[in-house]
Amino acid sequence: MLSAVVLAGGPSSRLGGRPKALVELCGRPMLSYVLDTASSVAEEVLVVAGSEEQGEALSGAIGDAGLVIDDGELGPPCPLRGLVSGLRAARGDVALALACDMPLVSARVLSFLADVLSHMNAAVPRWPNGYVEPLQAAYRVGPSIRAGETLLRAGEDIAMRSFLRELGRVRYVSTEVLRELDPGLSTFLNVNSPADLRKAEMLLRARGRGAQRGLR
Repeated sequence: MLSAVVLAGGPSSRLGGRPKALVELCGRPMLSYVLDTASSVAEEVLVVAGSEEQGEALSGAIGDAGLVIDDGELGPPCPLRGLVSGLRAARGDVALALACDMPLVSARVLSFLADVLSHMNAAVPRWPNGYVEPLQAAYRVGPSIRAGETLLRAGEDIAMRSFLRELGRVRYVSTEVLRELDPGLSTFLNVNSPADLRKAEMLLRARGRGAQRGLR
């Protein structure tokens, strides 16, 4: 089974203060676009909220996805804590990690990452400048939980890059390879500001017009 873990615990201080997952994009919560894509690829989709209160706020927007509350006993709030909390609840041996603020995530890219994982512990996109995309990646669940818990319990270095080093056996996939699946690499568009939101709206509307013309 392939699972998908969608991190939805982040605030949106530059987008009105609501949970970022619920920021409206073309009339829908931003999270809904990620969930649509995740459910087209994975057999199980889990949404990780940062607190019980946030979980209640998200409950009306997650559809058939499962809701996981970030485990505060693991350490301070951070993406790694959210990821480990989600992986602990996952039933699959492999899980896709996704962020709620990447609404144009590509199903073709996600499927490719899951396919190339093979015997490795992770398949992670990497840009030519060395920047990596650990929150649009495929992970082997058991080893990832163990590596994440080790860092969180140590409490010293909880950056995602440190997690990848602790995990080991990471297959880095060039974004230039992924460009063949998503030519504009809009799959990695991260909505952090009103300008990003406008760009995402423009791209989504363009996709809608293309679909109406029979384009793919």
